[in-house]
Amino acid sequence: MLLGTSMFSLGLQQGATENVEVVGGLFGDLQRRGLDFSQPRLYVIDGNGALHRTVERYAGAAAFVQRCQVHKIRNVSRHLPEGRAHAVKFQMRASYSVTDYEEAKEALLKLHDHLMAVNVSAARSLAEGLEETLTVHRLGVTGLLRQSLSCTNGIESSFSVVERICEQVKRWQGGDHRLRWVASSLLYLEGRWNRLHGYKQMPQLIQSLRRHHEARLREQQRGKTRKKAVA
Repeated sequence: MLLGTSMFSLGLQQGATENVEVVGGLFGDLQRRGLDFSQPRLYVIDGNGALHRTVERYAGAAAFVQRCQVHKIRNVSRHLPEGRAHAVKFQMRASYSVTDYEEAKEALLKLHDHLMAVNVSAARSLAEGLEETLTVHRLGVTGLLRQSLSCTNGIESSFSVVERICEQVKRWQGGDHRLRWVASSLLYLEGRWNRLHGYKQMPQLIQSLRRHHEARLREQQRGKTRKKAVA
């Protein structure tokens, strides 16, 4: 079951895995219901490739992808023995806690160089998508809002409650039955959701997204102009 949320929409799509067809169905449903993907937004996702490709296909230049830092730390540490993994987790958390984008990136790159001499697999895991784990840094998001948007924890707690509620079903009767239970669970949770920590900083984030989006569009236009000049 795939769940998608935005400030305005909630979507459910059923599938065995989060593949391109399932994710595309979710995004297509959100678009048909009026979600404008041309508006710049921050997409907080895990490392799922199908989800990433679909975000880029639907939103294009308006997509600012924030890869979950918690997932990244977990993925890197899994390549390491327990003792070394603890130290690397601490270093990655310290790097992500740095406010300045360039400083945070430099700290992670230094860790990457160190890991290349210790465990190449861990180093490659860190390098994969590293830039997108720092999107909130590039956008200038700080404080509690950055903590909230740097990972997928804000929705993970809802997933765990939905799972606990659905465990009460002893016999499933078709796909619609599953969808109804998941939807009912989310409706139950709706009245219990708390405001996002740092929500008062949202206007600044929206302005930052617009500025970066405009800069991205200008750069794309310059690139097209250079190509025409060369041709």
